[in-house]
Amino acid sequence: MNEGNNSRVTEFVLHSLSGPRTLQLFYFVFFTLFYLSVLLGNLLIVLTVLSEPVLHTPMYFLLSNLSFIDVCLSTFAVPKMIVDFLMEQKTISFEGCMAQIFFHHVFAGGEMMLLMAMAYDRYVAICRPLHYAAIMSIHKCTGLVLGSWLIGVLHSVSQLVFIVKLPFCGPNKVDSFFCDLPMVIKLACTDTYTLEILMLSDSGLITMSSFVLLLISYTVILVTVRRQSSAGMAKARATLTAHVTVVTLFFGPIIFIYAWPFNSFPVDKFLSIFYTVFTPLLNPLIYTLRNKEVISAMQKLRRRKVNS
Repeated sequence: MNEGNNSRVTEFVLHSLSGPRTLQLFYFVFFTLFYLSVLLGNLLIVLTVLSEPVLHTPMYFLLSNLSFIDVCLSTFAVPKMIVDFLMEQKTISFEGCMAQIFFHHVFAGGEMMLLMAMAYDRYVAICRPLHYAAIMSIHKCTGLVLGSWLIGVLHSVSQLVFIVKLPFCGPNKVDSFFCDLPMVIKLACTDTYTLEILMLSDSGLITMSSFVLLLISYTVILVTVRRQSSAGMAKARATLTAHVTVVTLFFGPIIFIYAWPFNSFPVDKFLSIFYTVFTPLLNPLIYTLRNKEVISAMQKLRRRKVNS
C-alpha cells in the first residue's frame, strides 16, 4: 500500500481461518481433500450425463449444468484459500479482489437462476406431464441455462460497477477467506450507506425473491403430488425432497449474509465457507445417492472403462 494522504490500496489482507501452524496445516489437508472431492463428484456427474444416453433428458441436462456451476463456485476462491494456509501473509491484489467479487456473483447468481429452472422443469413434469416433451425441449433447456449465466453476469456487473470506483486508501483487512462484497465495501474511505442500500436492493432482492419463488413453486408441486398416489409420484416426492434440500442449503447462508449488509457477524466467515466449499459437494451426494438412474448410469460407465 502506498503512503500519503492520497495513497491507494493496492492489495488486501485476507483473514482466513486462524490458528497455530499445526492447525493451518490441518486446514490445508482437510480443505484440499474436500475441494478435490467437489471436483471429482461434480465432474463425474457431468461426465455420466454426457456419456449415458438414458440421461439425455431435460432434468439431467440441468443437473449436469448445476454440477458444472458448483465447480466454478468452489474454484473462484477455495484454491487460493488452500494456498494461503501455507502462507504467512495472506494477501490478494486489488485487481484479484475485484475479480473474486465479479466471479462470485456471476456463479452465485447463475446458480440461483439455474435452481429456478430446475424447479420449473419439475413443475412441468409433474403438473403438466402430457405437455412436458413439447415444453421442455432441448432448445428450451439450453435457453434456460444461457439465461442463467446471462443474469449472473448482469447481476455481477451491476455490483462491480459501483465498487470499482470507490476510494480505498486506508484499512485493507478483509475478515473473510475471499473478497466478499459487504466486507470490502466497509473498507472504502467514504460514506457507503447509499451503496449498501443499493447492494441490499440488488443482492438481497434477487436472493430473497428467488428463494420465495422457489418455495412457492415447490409448494404447488408438493400439493399436486399429494393428490396422487401412484408409484411415479413416490419417485417425484424423492426428487423434490432432494431439490428442496439443495435449495435450503444454498440459499440459507446467502440470505443470512446479504439480507442485512450493514452488520457483519463472526459466523459470516463460516457461512461463506459452507456455501462455497461444502454445498457444492453436498449437491452431487444428495442427487446421486437418492437417484437410482444416476447410480446405474455411473456403474455402466465404470464397467465400460474397466472393460476398455
